[in-house]
Amino acid sequence: MTVMNQRIKIGVFGVGHLGKHHARILNALPTAELVGINDTDPQRGEEIAEREKVPYYARWEDLLEKCDAVDIVTPTTHHHCLAAPALRAGKHVFIEKPITKTLEEADELIELAHKAGVVLQVGHIERFNSAVMEIKRVLESPRYIEVHRLSPYSPRVKDIGVVVDLMIHDLDLILSLVKSPVERCDAVGVPVLTQHEDIASARITFEDGCVANLTASRVAIEPQRRIRIFQRNTFISLDYQKQEYAVFRKLEENEKPMMGDPMPGVSRYVLHMDREEDALTTELGDFIRCVRESRPPVVSGEDGRRALALAIQVTEEARRNLQKEI
Repeated sequence: MTVMNQRIKIGVFGVGHLGKHHARILNALPTAELVGINDTDPQRGEEIAEREKVPYYARWEDLLEKCDAVDIVTPTTHHHCLAAPALRAGKHVFIEKPITKTLEEADELIELAHKAGVVLQVGHIERFNSAVMEIKRVLESPRYIEVHRLSPYSPRVKDIGVVVDLMIHDLDLILSLVKSPVERCDAVGVPVLTQHEDIASARITFEDGCVANLTASRVAIEPQRRIRIFQRNTFISLDYQKQEYAVFRKLEENEKPMMGDPMPGVSRYVLHMDREEDALTTELGDFIRCVRESRPPVVSGEDGRRALALAIQVTEEARRNLQKEI
């Protein structure tokens, strides 16, 4: 049902490190109405509810009744048990990545969303990065992709490995850029500070011959978030930390170089990412527009499932390789 002329009543479930920002952004959107907050920690929930001047609901079922849509920002283990009843009740659902803990849970949510005819969007935020959206304009047929996502250790995340925690962002992005099925996955991972892998490296080979090498770490000294994409006659480099990306292109035979080009026969242009609106605001705003306009989301439940499936494959391969050393 199209609801173009009304504000979407939405509740936030989970207002921890990330959820509190969801609540702030949704409360500021003119097309949304934040109707309440739920959190298993009453003190934290009441604090954020007071800050946003909305009710706090100790029982998630009570908040669900007030909503047209729900925003689930809880730990992954709670995603399915909150999203499934919401979908059965005909509510639109935004759910942070990863979509669920298991593929079976993801399949059920996708089926429920289809039956109810509602929006199910997964929070893979890099798809809403302004530079990523620009990259797609010059991307033709990637042949090699290199990704580094490194972060210092945070004791906040202990129950999952770095692949599902961090690398899944880049797995989802690469799956959206390479229009070919995955043929092979090789991976290594090492537990350093937790019982799960804290640093991992994966090599993904696609059926069309494209290869992606990814490294994710949460035990780095300095943060780094960079992706480099190579295709015929073009090299694209995106640095999230510097908030800029560069495109290097081979000059045509009769094309003259420009002042400042890095090497003979190659042109370069550097663009700074749009900082007027952060990616999370863009992402949540797009979810509300999808609900209002009854259109498919940029990151569907099926997209979230594909990213989860590949993350699980990488994790299992890394564990197999670690077992060989024992």
